[in-house]
Amino acid sequence: MPDKNTYPVQLVQPDGRRVHDRVHAALVSDIGATELRALYTDMVIARRIDVEATALQRQGQLGLWPPMLGQEAAQIGSAHALHPDDYVFCSYREAGVAHVRGVAPEDMTRLWRGVAHSCWDADAVKMTNPAIVVGAQGLHATGYAYAAHLEGAEIATIAYFGDGATSQGDIAEALGFAATWGAPVVFFCQNNHWAISAPVRVQSATPIARRAFGYGIPGVQVDGNDALAVLAVTRQALAHARSGGGPAFIEAITYRMGPHTTADDPTRYRTSAELELWQGRDPIDRMKRLLDREGMWDSDFERQVTERADDIARRMRAATVAMPDPEPMELFDHVYATPHALIEEERSEYAAYLEGVRP
Repeated sequence: MPDKNTYPVQLVQPDGRRVHDRVHAALVSDIGATELRALYTDMVIARRIDVEATALQRQGQLGLWPPMLGQEAAQIGSAHALHPDDYVFCSYREAGVAHVRGVAPEDMTRLWRGVAHSCWDADAVKMTNPAIVVGAQGLHATGYAYAAHLEGAEIATIAYFGDGATSQGDIAEALGFAATWGAPVVFFCQNNHWAISAPVRVQSATPIARRAFGYGIPGVQVDGNDALAVLAVTRQALAHARSGGGPAFIEAITYRMGPHTTADDPTRYRTSAELELWQGRDPIDRMKRLLDREGMWDSDFERQVTERADDIARRMRAATVAMPDPEPMELFDHVYATPHALIEEERSEYAAYLEGVRP
Protein backbone atom coordinates (compact mmCIF):
# COMPACT_ATOMS: atom_id res chain seq x y z
CA MET A 1 0.00 0.00 0.00
CA PRO A 2 1.38 3.45 -0.87
CA ASP A 3 2.67 5.46 2.06
CA LYS A 4 0.37 8.12 3.48
CA ASN A 5 2.87 10.94 3.23
CA THR A 6 3.39 14.08 1.22
CA TYR A 7 7.18 13.92 1.11
CA PRO A 8 8.11 13.09 -2.47
CA VAL A 9 9.71 9.67 -2.80
CA GLN A 10 13.07 9.94 -4.52
CA LEU A 11 15.59 7.23 -5.41
CA VAL A 12 17.89 9.18 -7.76
CA GLN A 13 19.00 12.77 -7.24
CA PRO A 14 19.35 15.23 -10.17
CA ASP A 15 23.11 14.62 -10.20
CA GLY A 16 22.58 10.86 -10.65
CA ARG A 17 23.41 9.78 -7.12
CA ARG A 18 21.25 7.16 -5.44
CA VAL A 19 19.12 8.09 -2.45
CA HIS A 20 19.18 5.85 0.63
CA ASP A 21 15.58 4.63 0.82
CA ARG A 22 15.54 0.93 1.55
CA VAL A 23 11.75 0.65 1.56
CA HIS A 24 11.18 2.00 -1.93
CA ALA A 25 14.48 0.77 -3.34
CA ALA A 26 13.35 -2.77 -2.50
CA LEU A 27 10.44 -2.33 -4.89
CA VAL A 28 12.88 -1.97 -7.80
CA SER A 29 15.64 -4.27 -6.56
CA ASP A 30 15.32 -6.32 -9.75
CA ILE A 31 16.10 -3.31 -11.97
CA GLY A 32 19.62 -3.76 -13.28
CA ALA A 33 21.65 -2.34 -16.14
CA THR A 34 19.38 -3.72 -18.88
CA GLU A 35 16.23 -2.31 -17.31
CA LEU A 36 17.79 1.07 -16.51
CA ARG A 37 19.00 1.37 -20.08
CA ALA A 38 15.50 0.49 -21.28
CA LEU A 39 14.02 3.26 -19.13
CA TYR A 40 16.51 5.75 -20.54
CA THR A 41 15.91 4.58 -24.12
CA ASP A 42 12.16 4.96 -23.85
CA MET A 43 12.50 8.40 -22.29
CA VAL A 44 14.69 9.56 -25.19
CA ILE A 45 12.26 8.07 -27.70
CA ALA A 46 9.33 9.78 -25.98
CA ARG A 47 11.08 13.15 -26.19
CA ARG A 48 12.03 12.55 -29.83
CA ILE A 49 8.39 11.75 -30.67
CA ASP A 50 7.33 14.91 -28.88
CA VAL A 51 9.86 17.16 -30.60
CA GLU A 52 9.01 15.73 -34.02
CA ALA A 53 5.26 16.05 -33.50
CA THR A 54 5.67 19.64 -32.33
CA ALA A 55 7.68 20.38 -35.48
CA LEU A 56 5.00 18.73 -37.62
CA GLN A 57 2.36 21.00 -36.10
CA ARG A 58 4.49 24.10 -36.62
CA GLN A 59 4.89 23.07 -40.26
CA GLY A 60 1.14 22.75 -40.74
CA GLN A 61 1.02 18.96 -40.82
CA LEU A 62 -0.91 18.60 -37.54
CA GLY A 63 -3.79 20.68 -36.28
CA LEU A 64 -2.61 20.53 -32.67
CA TRP A 65 -0.15 18.72 -30.42
CA PRO A 66 0.07 18.60 -26.59
CA PRO A 67 3.81 18.53 -25.73
CA MET A 68 5.08 16.36 -22.88
CA LEU A 69 8.60 17.84 -22.73
CA GLY A 70 9.91 17.37 -19.18
CA GLN A 71 7.41 14.71 -18.15
CA GLU A 72 9.21 11.70 -19.63
CA ALA A 73 10.18 10.10 -16.31
CA ALA A 74 6.64 10.25 -14.93
CA GLN A 75 5.23 8.60 -18.02
CA ILE A 76 7.92 6.04 -18.80
CA GLY A 77 8.54 5.04 -15.18
CA SER A 78 4.85 4.42 -14.53
CA ALA A 79 4.25 2.68 -17.87
CA HIS A 80 7.07 0.21 -17.17
CA ALA A 81 5.25 -0.85 -13.99
CA LEU A 82 2.15 -1.99 -15.88
CA HIS A 83 1.28 -5.58 -16.72
CA PRO A 84 0.22 -6.36 -20.30
CA ASP A 85 -3.42 -6.90 -19.25
CA ASP A 86 -3.67 -3.71 -17.19
CA TYR A 87 -5.70 -1.02 -18.90
CA VAL A 88 -4.58 2.59 -19.35
CA PHE A 89 -7.01 5.51 -19.40
CA CYS A 90 -5.04 8.51 -20.58
CA SER A 91 -5.59 12.21 -20.94
CA TYR A 92 -4.21 13.86 -24.08
CA ARG A 93 -0.51 14.15 -23.21
CA GLU A 94 0.60 10.53 -22.68
CA ALA A 95 2.53 9.88 -25.89
CA GLY A 96 5.32 8.34 -23.81
CA VAL A 97 2.93 5.87 -22.20
CA ALA A 98 1.50 5.06 -25.63
CA HIS A 99 4.97 4.24 -26.93
CA VAL A 100 5.64 1.84 -24.05
CA ARG A 101 2.24 0.19 -24.54
CA GLY A 102 3.22 -0.64 -28.12
CA VAL A 103 1.55 2.08 -30.17
CA ALA A 104 3.33 2.27 -33.50
CA PRO A 105 4.77 5.65 -34.51
CA GLU A 106 2.65 5.49 -37.66
CA ASP A 107 -0.48 5.66 -35.45
CA MET A 108 0.58 8.42 -33.07
CA THR A 109 -0.80 11.41 -34.96
CA ARG A 110 -3.97 10.29 -36.77
CA LEU A 111 -6.29 12.15 -34.39
CA TRP A 112 -4.06 15.24 -34.25
CA ARG A 113 -3.84 15.25 -38.05
CA GLY A 114 -7.63 15.42 -38.13
CA VAL A 115 -8.11 12.38 -40.38
CA ALA A 116 -9.73 10.01 -37.84
CA HIS A 117 -11.66 9.92 -34.58
CA SER A 118 -8.78 8.06 -32.92
CA CYS A 119 -5.11 7.27 -33.23
CA TRP A 120 -4.81 3.56 -32.45
CA ASP A 121 -6.79 0.40 -31.68
CA ALA A 122 -7.38 0.76 -27.94
CA ASP A 123 -8.01 -2.93 -27.25
CA ALA A 124 -4.85 -3.99 -29.07
CA VAL A 125 -2.61 -2.06 -26.68
CA LYS A 126 -4.95 -1.85 -23.65
CA MET A 127 -4.88 1.94 -23.71
CA THR A 128 -7.58 4.44 -24.58
CA ASN A 129 -7.08 7.16 -27.15
CA PRO A 130 -6.36 10.79 -26.19
CA ALA A 131 -9.22 12.19 -24.09
CA ILE A 132 -9.83 15.87 -24.71
CA VAL A 133 -12.57 16.18 -22.06
CA VAL A 134 -10.52 16.99 -18.95
CA GLY A 135 -10.96 14.48 -16.13
CA ALA A 136 -13.55 12.22 -17.79
CA GLN A 137 -11.07 9.34 -18.02
CA GLY A 138 -11.05 9.01 -14.21
CA LEU A 139 -14.66 7.85 -14.32
CA HIS A 140 -14.01 5.54 -17.26
CA ALA A 141 -11.04 3.93 -15.50
CA THR A 142 -13.03 3.43 -12.31
CA GLY A 143 -15.97 1.84 -14.09
CA TYR A 144 -13.74 -0.46 -16.13
CA ALA A 145 -11.77 -1.48 -13.05
CA TYR A 146 -14.91 -2.27 -11.08
CA ALA A 147 -16.41 -4.29 -13.95
CA ALA A 148 -13.17 -6.24 -14.33
CA HIS A 149 -13.21 -6.94 -10.59
CA LEU A 150 -16.77 -8.29 -10.81
CA GLU A 151 -15.67 -10.62 -13.61
CA GLY A 152 -12.74 -11.89 -11.55
CA ALA A 153 -10.01 -10.39 -13.73
CA GLU A 154 -6.79 -9.88 -11.77
CA ILE A 155 -5.88 -6.59 -13.37
CA ALA A 156 -5.63 -2.94 -12.42
CA THR A 157 -6.44 0.17 -14.39
CA ILE A 158 -4.56 3.43 -14.27
CA ALA A 159 -5.98 6.88 -14.98
CA TYR A 160 -3.56 9.64 -16.01
CA PHE A 161 -4.50 13.28 -15.50
CA GLY A 162 -2.90 16.60 -14.64
CA ASP A 163 -3.09 18.88 -11.63
CA GLY A 164 -5.71 21.01 -13.35
CA ALA A 165 -8.01 18.01 -13.79
CA THR A 166 -8.20 17.60 -10.00
CA SER A 167 -10.46 20.64 -9.98
CA GLN A 168 -12.94 18.81 -12.19
CA GLY A 169 -15.98 17.16 -10.66
CA ASP A 170 -15.37 14.01 -12.69
CA ILE A 171 -12.18 13.26 -10.75
CA ALA A 172 -13.93 13.85 -7.42
CA GLU A 173 -16.75 11.52 -8.45
CA ALA A 174 -14.30 8.86 -9.60
CA LEU A 175 -12.41 9.00 -6.31
CA GLY A 176 -15.63 8.69 -4.34
CA PHE A 177 -16.94 5.74 -6.33
CA ALA A 178 -13.59 3.95 -6.39
CA ALA A 179 -13.19 4.27 -2.63
CA THR A 180 -16.73 3.12 -1.84
CA TRP A 181 -16.68 0.13 -4.15
CA GLY A 182 -13.01 -0.79 -3.80
CA ALA A 183 -12.32 -0.49 -7.53
CA PRO A 184 -8.77 -1.59 -8.46
CA VAL A 185 -7.76 1.68 -10.06
CA VAL A 186 -4.63 3.78 -9.67
CA PHE A 187 -5.12 7.52 -10.03
CA PHE A 188 -1.89 8.96 -11.46
CA CYS A 189 -1.70 12.76 -11.28
CA GLN A 190 1.11 14.36 -13.26
CA ASN A 191 1.47 17.59 -11.35
CA ASN A 192 3.33 19.62 -13.95
CA HIS A 193 2.63 22.87 -12.07
CA TRP A 194 0.48 24.50 -14.74
CA ALA A 195 -3.11 23.95 -15.92
CA ILE A 196 -2.67 25.99 -19.09
CA SER A 197 -1.98 29.39 -17.45
CA ALA A 198 -3.28 28.60 -13.94
CA PRO A 199 -0.57 27.58 -11.44
CA VAL A 200 -1.09 24.57 -9.23
CA ARG A 201 -1.43 26.75 -6.14
CA VAL A 202 -4.85 27.87 -7.37
CA GLN A 203 -5.91 24.27 -7.98
CA SER A 204 -5.22 23.08 -4.46
CA ALA A 205 -4.33 24.73 -1.15
CA THR A 206 -2.82 21.45 0.04
CA PRO A 207 -0.63 18.81 -1.65
CA ILE A 208 -2.85 17.07 -4.20
CA ALA A 209 -2.02 13.62 -2.81
CA ARG A 210 -3.69 14.64 0.44
CA ARG A 211 -7.02 14.89 -1.32
CA ALA A 212 -7.03 11.12 -1.62
CA PHE A 213 -6.91 10.74 2.16
CA GLY A 214 -10.32 12.38 2.51
CA TYR A 215 -11.80 9.59 0.41
CA GLY A 216 -10.02 6.90 2.40
CA ILE A 217 -7.61 6.26 -0.46
CA PRO A 218 -3.87 5.86 0.24
CA GLY A 219 -1.80 8.42 -1.60
CA VAL A 220 1.84 9.21 -2.15
CA GLN A 221 3.91 11.98 -3.68
CA VAL A 222 6.88 11.03 -5.84
CA ASP A 223 9.62 12.96 -7.58
CA GLY A 224 8.11 12.77 -11.06
CA ASN A 225 11.45 13.49 -12.72
CA ASP A 226 12.97 10.36 -11.14
CA ALA A 227 11.96 7.43 -13.36
CA LEU A 228 13.17 4.82 -10.88
CA ALA A 229 11.15 6.28 -8.01
CA VAL A 230 8.07 6.56 -10.22
CA LEU A 231 8.47 2.91 -11.22
CA ALA A 232 8.72 1.90 -7.55
CA VAL A 233 5.62 3.70 -6.28
CA THR A 234 3.56 2.74 -9.33
CA ARG A 235 4.45 -0.93 -8.85
CA GLN A 236 3.41 -0.61 -5.23
CA ALA A 237 0.09 1.08 -6.08
CA LEU A 238 -0.77 -1.41 -8.83
CA ALA A 239 0.00 -4.37 -6.57
CA HIS A 240 -2.22 -2.82 -3.89
CA ALA A 241 -5.07 -2.52 -6.41
CA ARG A 242 -4.64 -5.97 -7.95
CA SER A 243 -4.55 -7.69 -4.56
CA GLY A 244 -7.99 -6.38 -3.58
CA GLY A 245 -6.79 -3.38 -1.58
CA GLY A 246 -8.86 -0.95 -3.62
CA PRO A 247 -7.76 2.28 -5.29
CA ALA A 248 -4.52 4.19 -4.80
CA PHE A 249 -3.39 7.71 -5.68
CA ILE A 250 0.00 8.91 -6.94
CA GLU A 251 1.01 12.53 -7.35
CA ALA A 252 4.11 12.78 -9.55
CA ILE A 253 5.79 16.17 -9.09
CA THR A 254 7.14 17.13 -12.49
CA TYR A 255 7.16 20.13 -14.82
CA ARG A 256 5.83 20.94 -18.26
CA MET A 257 8.80 22.60 -19.94
CA GLY A 258 6.93 23.26 -23.16
CA PRO A 259 3.57 24.89 -23.85
CA HIS A 260 0.26 23.41 -22.74
CA THR A 261 -0.45 22.73 -26.39
CA THR A 262 0.99 24.15 -29.57
CA ALA A 263 -1.79 26.78 -29.40
CA ASP A 264 -0.34 28.14 -26.14
CA ASP A 265 2.38 30.70 -25.37
CA PRO A 266 3.78 29.93 -21.88
CA THR A 267 5.99 33.04 -21.86
CA ARG A 268 2.83 35.05 -21.15
CA TYR A 269 2.33 33.52 -17.70
CA ARG A 270 5.57 32.01 -16.37
CA THR A 271 9.08 33.29 -15.86
CA SER A 272 12.26 32.20 -17.60
CA ALA A 273 13.86 31.71 -14.16
CA GLU A 274 11.26 29.07 -13.28
CA LEU A 275 11.86 27.24 -16.54
CA GLU A 276 15.64 27.32 -16.03
CA LEU A 277 15.23 25.86 -12.54
CA TRP A 278 13.35 22.85 -13.89
CA GLN A 279 15.64 22.44 -16.87
CA GLY A 280 18.32 21.71 -14.27
CA ARG A 281 16.14 18.82 -13.08
CA ASP A 282 15.71 17.36 -16.57
CA PRO A 283 14.61 13.71 -16.15
CA ILE A 284 16.59 12.42 -19.11
CA ASP A 285 19.80 14.08 -17.92
CA ARG A 286 19.23 12.57 -14.47
CA MET A 287 18.96 9.03 -15.84
CA LYS A 288 22.02 9.57 -18.03
CA ARG A 289 24.03 10.68 -14.99
CA LEU A 290 22.93 7.61 -13.05
CA LEU A 291 23.98 5.31 -15.90
CA ASP A 292 27.31 7.11 -16.22
CA ARG A 293 28.00 6.98 -12.47
CA GLU A 294 27.33 3.25 -12.36
CA GLY A 295 29.32 2.30 -15.45
CA MET A 296 26.36 1.63 -17.73
CA TRP A 297 27.04 4.41 -20.23
CA ASP A 298 29.21 4.36 -23.35
CA SER A 299 29.28 5.98 -26.77
CA ASP A 300 27.95 2.87 -28.55
CA PHE A 301 24.87 2.82 -26.34
CA GLU A 302 24.31 6.54 -26.88
CA ARG A 303 24.57 6.08 -30.65
CA GLN A 304 22.12 3.15 -30.63
CA VAL A 305 19.56 5.10 -28.64
CA THR A 306 19.85 8.15 -30.90
CA GLU A 307 19.52 6.05 -34.04
CA ARG A 308 16.46 4.22 -32.72
CA ALA A 309 14.77 7.45 -31.64
CA ASP A 310 15.52 9.12 -34.98
CA ASP A 311 14.12 6.11 -36.87
CA ILE A 312 10.87 6.23 -34.90
CA ALA A 313 10.58 9.97 -35.53
CA ARG A 314 11.23 9.41 -39.24
CA ARG A 315 8.52 6.74 -39.42
CA MET A 316 6.04 8.99 -37.63
CA ARG A 317 6.78 11.93 -39.91
CA ALA A 318 6.54 9.88 -43.11
CA ALA A 319 3.25 8.30 -42.04
CA THR A 320 1.78 11.63 -40.94
CA VAL A 321 2.54 13.44 -44.18
CA ALA A 322 1.22 10.51 -46.23
CA MET A 323 -2.09 10.18 -44.37
CA PRO A 324 -4.91 10.61 -46.90
CA ASP A 325 -7.82 12.89 -46.15
CA PRO A 326 -10.88 10.82 -45.20
CA GLU A 327 -13.99 10.69 -47.32
CA PRO A 328 -16.68 13.00 -45.89
CA MET A 329 -19.06 10.14 -45.06
CA GLU A 330 -16.39 8.46 -42.90
CA LEU A 331 -17.25 11.08 -40.27
CA PHE A 332 -20.05 8.78 -39.10
CA ASP A 333 -17.96 5.59 -38.88
CA HIS A 334 -16.78 4.23 -35.52
CA VAL A 335 -18.87 6.67 -33.47
CA TYR A 336 -20.91 3.94 -31.77
CA ALA A 337 -20.14 0.24 -31.51
CA THR A 338 -23.68 -0.68 -32.63
CA PRO A 339 -26.19 0.98 -35.00
CA HIS A 340 -27.59 4.22 -33.63
CA ALA A 341 -30.73 5.92 -34.93
CA LEU A 342 -29.45 9.47 -34.49
CA ILE A 343 -26.19 8.73 -36.31
CA GLU A 344 -28.09 7.12 -39.18
CA GLU A 345 -30.35 10.17 -39.42
CA GLU A 346 -27.37 12.50 -39.47
CA ARG A 347 -25.63 10.30 -42.05
CA SER A 348 -28.63 10.52 -44.39
CA GLU A 349 -28.97 14.27 -43.96
CA TYR A 350 -25.27 14.86 -44.63
CA ALA A 351 -25.33 12.59 -47.68
CA ALA A 352 -28.23 14.62 -49.06
CA TYR A 353 -26.35 17.84 -48.33
CA LEU A 354 -23.29 16.60 -50.20
CA GLU A 355 -25.41 15.65 -53.18
CA GLY A 356 -26.81 19.16 -53.23
CA VAL A 357 -23.47 20.99 -53.11
CA ARG A 358 -21.39 18.75 -55.40
CA PRO A 359 -21.06 19.93 -58.98
